[in-house]
This record gives sequence, structure tokens and C-alpha cells, in this order.
Amino acid sequence: MIQNPDLPEVIPVFPLPGALLLPRARLPLHLFEPRYLQMLDDCLKTPGRLIGMIQPQPQPRSDGTDGAEAADTPSALQRIGCVGRVTQFSETEDGRYMITLAGLSRFRLIEEVEGFTPYRRAKVSWEGFGRDLGPTETDPEFDRASFLNLLSQFFAAEELQTDWESLKEADDELLINSLSMLLGFDPEDKQALLEAPSLSTRRETLVTLMEFTLRGGSNDEMLQ
Repeated sequence: MIQNPDLPEVIPVFPLPGALLLPRARLPLHLFEPRYLQMLDDCLKTPGRLIGMIQPQPQPRSDGTDGAEAADTPSALQRIGCVGRVTQFSETEDGRYMITLAGLSRFRLIEEVEGFTPYRRAKVSWEGFGRDLGPTETDPEFDRASFLNLLSQFFAAEELQTDWESLKEADDELLINSLSMLLGFDPEDKQALLEAPSLSTRRETLVTLMEFTLRGGSNDEMLQ
């Protein structure tokens, strides 16, 4: 695995609402905008092949509510993101790219870096995220049976399908992080899952979000 000294001070960042990357997880992405094709081209020329995933901060809408702006709007960025290494990429016939990012470590955004690239870059700090570069996390208090029962109710309510045998056999981190990345929670909720300081905290946050959804609560209520 890449080590801390190999994590640079400045990285390219890909602002994408609702997209969550976590350490030791994999995120497939579809790149087609010219600026992000340029970002990938530049990335593949570097030893680390690193791209930072980060969400735009929620911006006021015309109706007075909050919502993350579109990725092509130069909005302010959240303070914490996660960097991934490009491990797979393939080009389609029309010049688009399908890539896979392997999550390495979260980072704290210090400031954006001005430059001549069409994509955004940022100066970041890796301090406080040493656990991300360590071994797979476990969740000692994880009640898998209770969790899967709640998950079954959630999937039924959302009309989702899954391979339950695979879920039962997955280790704690793979199960919790994969669900955190894949389930369709709002960007603010995804950010809370990203910023969870431990796997146990992320599991507790995930449980809260599923229970809240099953109760039919709104995001406005959640924030009060």
C-alpha cells in the first residue's frame, strides 16, 4: 500500500455531489468532460496516480433550501475528502473513460491552488487520518444479525435488491463501507459517513440514517 511520505501536498480534486470514496474501498467513475479527461491524463503521468474525491458544500437554492451544487459549478468545497489511486481504466469508442479509484486516505482541504489546469487542485493535509493507511478496521460491538435485519427492512422499503449471502460473509469494514458508498443518501449524509472517525461511528451513523428513512423523516427534520 502507498505510504504516508508518498502522499503529496497538492492533489487534483474531483468535486462530485453524493459520490463517496472511503479508504480501502473502490469507486467506479465515468469521465467524459474534457477537463476531467485532462485530469486523468495528467494523473496517469504521476507515480501515485492520485485523484481526490470531494463534495461541493451545500449552496442555497432559489426556494431557500440547501443543496449541493452541480459538479461543474465552481462552488466552495467540503473540508474533508478522500484520495484514491487509479487502479483500472478503459476507454470507450467515443473517447470517454471508465476508471476505478482505490481509496487510500482521507484528507483535510487547506486551500485551493490556482494554476493553468482546467480542473481544480488543492493543497491538503493528511494529519489525523493515520488510521486510513493502516490495516482493515474491525467493529467489536457490531451486532451483525440486528444490522442485517434493519438492512432487510430498508431494502424492502426502498425496493432494492442485493446478494444477501455475500453481505452475510463480508467482513465488517467491507460491509459497512460498501453500504455507506452505495446507498442513496443525500450528500450531507454521505459527508457525515465520510467524516466518521471510526468504523463503529460510521456503522452507528448508517444505522441512524436507515432508521430515519424507515420512519419517513425528512432531511430538514434530521438537521434540527
